[in-house]
Amino acid sequence: MKTSVTSYSFGGYFSPDKLGYLGIIDKAKEFGFDGIEYVDGGYMSEPDAAKKIKERAAEQGIDVVTLAVGANFLKTDKAALNDEIARVCGLVDFAAEMGAKFMRHDVAGGFGDGRKHSRGYDDALPYLVEGCREVTKYAEQKGVKTMTENHGYFSQDAARVEKLINTVAHDNFGALVDLGNFMCADEDPSLSVSILAPYAFHVHAKDFHYKSGMDVNPGAGWFMTRAGNYLRGAIIGHGEAKIYQSVQTLKRAGYNGYVTVEFEGMEDNLKGIRLGLENLKRFIG
Repeated sequence: MKTSVTSYSFGGYFSPDKLGYLGIIDKAKEFGFDGIEYVDGGYMSEPDAAKKIKERAAEQGIDVVTLAVGANFLKTDKAALNDEIARVCGLVDFAAEMGAKFMRHDVAGGFGDGRKHSRGYDDALPYLVEGCREVTKYAEQKGVKTMTENHGYFSQDAARVEKLINTVAHDNFGALVDLGNFMCADEDPSLSVSILAPYAFHVHAKDFHYKSGMDVNPGAGWFMTRAGNYLRGAIIGHGEAKIYQSVQTLKRAGYNGYVTVEFEGMEDNLKGIRLGLENLKRFIG
């Protein structure tokens, strides 16, 4: 396995007056990463941003691995769904231009119209499948594989993600397996990783501190899971996401791609990235 780091991990250091969207490539190389991943944002509107990222990464000798973008295919209006598909395909173009071989996109946040029926995952699946399939067919022509992530509560459970991938049923579409995000849906991450490992195109290593919902709200820095427990971002190896166990599960499943450090803790971002990488490398062995 190789290691990469996502732009999201840098927090405030990503701002133009600090490292900026190109400077994080230099820092990733300095820390010893093999690759870098980007999350979509305002930097994409800068002239030739994708080309500059590709060139800087080549200068540093590291790979641009993934572009992670937002998307919502849960649109019952056909014209609106087609518009969203076209928008996400435009982001595929950016990913291809920056040299990324993968792009992760969201699929939906759930039904937001207050309905009391016909709001389950199976009800949403036809729209999600159409969006994912059309985008990945386009991306395949650009040499980019697309992925869904266990992310955003509605499409976070391992069983739901597996169902989506198997219903899309396209060789160019797979999973970005986030080792920590299953906790947001109150799943045992080691069990959920074992379910999705065979579908993995890419992996995020993210850790969380955990407190039971039977306890009082811990306060700033913590957020609530779907079932009302509490999580706070942690340095990889410091939390309860069972990162070591999940890495071993991935290895047994034959995964040999990139594992991306995703840090969202309260510590200084550079410290969190550096210590997380040290632990991740030990876990990979």
